[in-house]
Amino acid sequence: MPWTETARRDYARTSTRYASDLSDREWDLVRSFLPPPKSIGRPRTTDLREVFNAILYMASSGCQWRMLPRDFPPASTVQRYFYDWRDRGLIATIRVHLAMAARELEGREASPTAGVIDSQSVKTAENGGVRGYDAGKKIKGRKRHIVVDTLGLMFALVVHTADIQDRDGAPIALASIRALCPWMRHIFADGGYAGPKLRGALDRIGEWTIEIVKRSDANGGFKVLPKRWVVERTFAWLGRCRRLAKDWEKSIASSEAWINVAHIRLTTRRIARYCVY
Repeated sequence: MPWTETARRDYARTSTRYASDLSDREWDLVRSFLPPPKSIGRPRTTDLREVFNAILYMASSGCQWRMLPRDFPPASTVQRYFYDWRDRGLIATIRVHLAMAARELEGREASPTAGVIDSQSVKTAENGGVRGYDAGKKIKGRKRHIVVDTLGLMFALVVHTADIQDRDGAPIALASIRALCPWMRHIFADGGYAGPKLRGALDRIGEWTIEIVKRSDANGGFKVLPKRWVVERTFAWLGRCRRLAKDWEKSIASSEAWINVAHIRLTTRRIARYCVY
């Protein structure tokens, strides 16, 4: 969608303090997943909405922990909640439930039956952590492997070193959603996933069919390929969060958590545009 004056007016976020802050309707979608206050010990004094707004601010702006504005809770407090929710799997749970809710609002079943898989190689920072070298794209870093439905909503996410080829990383990504999406059986992919090696690996984890959407060399210039453009568009959506311009995280768990946060940012805004949810 081009950024016309009408589009800018429709998507303007002038009613919140920061453009990354949750609106009241978006907060209603998230707060039911967050843990309630403990019945024993000191009462909670931190506003979880402000904590979540701080996490979204970091994802959108790409700033460091110590660069959080002072009208958010202290950086150490936000960091502690982020790591706690990451380790519990809470951020990933919110991402999955919101993706299913968005599908239902579009008139689809909550669990998709077809998906599109692709990967994205990104450079890592100098703070260490596992990394590899993608010889094809000449990038030293990590690879983000995602599986989306035909609407572009992400249902599987695996981050691994960039030296792992697509056909070797695909079984890991698909195995992670076998229980989550039991009806997903058909996968669209590009030429990097072709070959008997991947098909043999998929036969060991379930009944999957891979449809390779190849690019024709006869057509010069850029051409939108059927189905494949859906996952490329999702990468573009996630790329609007500057935290994902590069993999700044030392651990893979944090890398996956920030991608999940970016997708939560996408789906909350998408669902909140509906009158009923």
